Amino acid sequence: MTDIRQKGLPEEFTTRLTHLAPSDIVTRIMQGFSSKRPTTFRVNTLKTDASSLLKRLTAEQFVLEVNPWYPNSFILKNSSQKALTETPEYKEGLLYVQSLSSMLPPLILDPKPGERVLDIAAAPGSKTTQMATMMQNKGEIVANDTSHVRMYRLRANLNMQGVAIARTTQTDGRGFWQKYPEYFDKVLVDVPCSMEGRFNVSDPKTYEDWSLKKVRELSRLQRWLLRSAISATKPGGTIVYSTCTISPEENEEVIDWILTKEKGNVTLETIHIDKLYADPPIVAWQGKTYDAAIEKTVRIYPTERMEGFYIAKLKKIRSTVSKID
Repeated sequence: MTDIRQKGLPEEFTTRLTHLAPSDIVTRIMQGFSSKRPTTFRVNTLKTDASSLLKRLTAEQFVLEVNPWYPNSFILKNSSQKALTETPEYKEGLLYVQSLSSMLPPLILDPKPGERVLDIAAAPGSKTTQMATMMQNKGEIVANDTSHVRMYRLRANLNMQGVAIARTTQTDGRGFWQKYPEYFDKVLVDVPCSMEGRFNVSDPKTYEDWSLKKVRELSRLQRWLLRSAISATKPGGTIVYSTCTISPEENEEVIDWILTKEKGNVTLETIHIDKLYADPPIVAWQGKTYDAAIEKTVRIYPTERMEGFYIAKLKKIRSTVSKID
């Protein structure tokens, strides 16, 4: 415990961490918090392909490693993010700098060309633009956010990446379903969170605002964003919930709550991505045992390459919105 406290992270957080996972996993998490992760990026397949981009960047002396579980993404081995963003390829929108963990929720949602898709908390657009590539710019994406400043970044990124199927809305996601009741085939619920998965011990700004009060406040927001997303999804549709935190209150507890609130309306589906290692979820926390189906959700603990993430995939099996003729 002393070693963890010496890292400078909030003591209340590190105490919780020791109760959250076995000592070997805590050690691995702390190594992740102490690591400077390499720059990673995704190919914008609306404008180029992986082999063409690799050829161009290799000619500019960049050394790249293909990400084994997502061949349209690369790990930069010999240079900085700044150098990459100064290239013509970046300025032309041929690539998008994005953490590896952030690429997972769209892959799990798996939007197809022609589908209607909602990104309920979309800014700055990393996952929105990724989903547009997966949909081959065919179909419809509604990209929503509440922040005016972040909305500006979202629109700029959509434009730079050549996304033609997304329209932006600026509204409170908790009431979003009222405007679009059971409209979407698939919904991404990548919620605002305490961002524990991005903590870095050498950068106090990443954790200085953390508090247990904030975790609890965010958990309430996340629940209603998820419930709104479910009501905006067609019966038979898919909802992916994700955070970049490791707090059970924001992860498994939110899913446990929604399974109770929407009992019989949604089910959890198993998550698997070939060649990706994921940790199991927390099945009990602070005296409470979660629904057995929580086992189908996954955690990605921080590593030298990956930020911490939590992901759940839900299937809507019957209507949650009363239709009035």
